[in-house]
Amino acid sequence: METSTGTDIEREAGGASPRTWLKRSWQLRMGILGGVVIAGLILTAIFAPLLAPRDPYEQNIAERLLPPSFFDGGQSAYPLGTDQLGRDLLSRLIYGSRISLLVGLSAVCLEVIIGVLLGLLAGFYGRWIDSVISFALNVMVSFPFILLAMSLVAVLGPSLQNIIIALGCTGWPVFTRVTRVETMKLKERDFIHAATSLGFGTRRILLNHILPNLMPAILVIATVEISRAIILESLLSFLGLGIQPPTPSWGVMLAEGRDHMLMLWWLAAFPGAAIFLSSLGINLLGDAVRDIVDPYLRKG
Repeated sequence: METSTGTDIEREAGGASPRTWLKRSWQLRMGILGGVVIAGLILTAIFAPLLAPRDPYEQNIAERLLPPSFFDGGQSAYPLGTDQLGRDLLSRLIYGSRISLLVGLSAVCLEVIIGVLLGLLAGFYGRWIDSVISFALNVMVSFPFILLAMSLVAVLGPSLQNIIIALGCTGWPVFTRVTRVETMKLKERDFIHAATSLGFGTRRILLNHILPNLMPAILVIATVEISRAIILESLLSFLGLGIQPPTPSWGVMLAEGRDHMLMLWWLAAFPGAAIFLSSLGINLLGDAVRDIVDPYLRKG
């Protein structure tokens, strides 16, 4: 005769034992680390005026190209040193987090609006609407992305607003592709047929029944796209087609430090490390979100 242990009874009751909770937390440890990094980045951007030791635009030619304070010749007043115009690197890095987050979040919001809308229309209606949207999707995918973004920025002009528009208008295909396929699957489900038979309008079905079921996939893709947008903004700014000096942007700081990279490597290393850590944190958090929302990837 088998007896039920305390763990079995707890599991049957729907509770999670401390051991299960710890196991689950350990499985998502990298996601938690990514969340901590992103939380730090967001707090840095919000409280930049309080955290930055100096004005990021303030120039002091007499103290230009100072090394970090922990190197010989460094000053405690400039923890990470100064650039070629005597501006405090730490302050510019802190304020640069605002630009990166603003571009990443705004561009991805624009991508979601365009991509999800087109994907819903193509997947639900099909026929000629699907053909037209699929043709536009194939054209966008076949065109080199970075060249298209550079062309748009060159036409619109380099600015914060235009780089957001360029990234948003060129990054929507991934959302359209996923949304289209999932919508085609969902519209054949019984609950959609039931809603149609009850006389629900198309708009109500799309917004209240199909879109909520797409949100987990959209959320996972969005986390990856934010990281991608941050990297692309830095790339375009590095090439002179994005954020323009003297605005503190990590890509601009990379471009300004490349002339001194061999001797004063930290001028490019610090903004490069900021780009790397923020992108890594977002990707780690995205992987954890995927593991949580995807039932096939959940581990007990």
